Amino acid sequence: MAGPLTGVRVLEFAGSAPTAFVGTVLSGLGADVVRVDRAPGAAPDPGARPAENPLSRGRRSVALDLKTPAGVEQALALAEHADILVEGFRPGVAERLGIGPDAARARNPRLVYGRVSGWGQQGEWAGRAAHDLAVLALTGALDTDPATGDPVLPPTAYLSSFAGGASVHVQALLAALHERERSGLGQVVDTALADGAALISTLIHQWREVPGNHTVTDAPHYSLYRAADGRHLAVAAIEPKLYQNLLEQLGLADTDDLPDRTDPADWPALRALIADRFASRDRDHWAKVFDAVDAGVAPVLTAAEAAGHHQLAARGAFVTVGDSTVPQPAPPSRFDRTPAVPPSRAPLPGEHTDEVLAEWRH
Repeated sequence: MAGPLTGVRVLEFAGSAPTAFVGTVLSGLGADVVRVDRAPGAAPDPGARPAENPLSRGRRSVALDLKTPAGVEQALALAEHADILVEGFRPGVAERLGIGPDAARARNPRLVYGRVSGWGQQGEWAGRAAHDLAVLALTGALDTDPATGDPVLPPTAYLSSFAGGASVHVQALLAALHERERSGLGQVVDTALADGAALISTLIHQWREVPGNHTVTDAPHYSLYRAADGRHLAVAAIEPKLYQNLLEQLGLADTDDLPDRTDPADWPALRALIADRFASRDRDHWAKVFDAVDAGVAPVLTAAEAAGHHQLAARGAFVTVGDSTVPQPAPPSRFDRTPAVPPSRAPLPGEHTDEVLAEWRH
């Protein structure tokens, strides 16, 4: 049975969970997805992806060494015949490899070149690591509860209603719109919140199946900390380099008998050390310290503060709508040829009745 994206070729460069999820969604809609994996010997393999991994299903794989001219040429040859290319490299990496937008679209001007990164292609933080906790903190999603003064995790309802429902439905509608260009026919697109929630919970299910895999829930190097003024900072120092930078900025790098972050038994002691350091100065002091170094640390901001942060401002992540001075999130993706139109203010009920009835009849 053919899906709405049957005939669409997608070239996915392996390396990040978001791009893998994109490939899974597009393949589920019928696209022919080919993943470019590292060639054996090109780099250390952290472990074979299990065949039952939902983020690996529904596509074919080619192994290329992108650090060789031959591997780059093979990748560009594939891009020449692709409709969509998806990569999740840090900004500048694809260009250094020779497979960036200019190189790929020189071979295929019709190519839709997709880039997924934590902080975007612009701004001072563009090349930094971006783990979920830090991203949520900086964008205002972890703003504190006025009653307790503690950061509040987003309600789980958003997982099904918006990420699993609305966002998944938008994908499906666009896929059906694409298919209509081929068949000339519309169709009913039926999306259940439960279907979408099951799909976006893929990583949650995998996390639960790995014994002792509690880094993103219990580890002291992936947590929230209160500063001296009662405000908070998010620490997402998963990679060794980020963790080393964290210790150096907190003055803990040369601590004798520093608790082992790889041993959960040492986590309470390590958490206490880190918490004590953060509690010694206010949030903005630490925000300034870690703004200058990539340690996976971000301040927990309010929505208003988020709109003024230099990284989000560089992306144009927030806009004002109509006469309001309250910032709202801008349309999220950036298009180099057809930029998204700034949103208009919300209408009054029935405000445009005559206008629309006259306009849409033609």
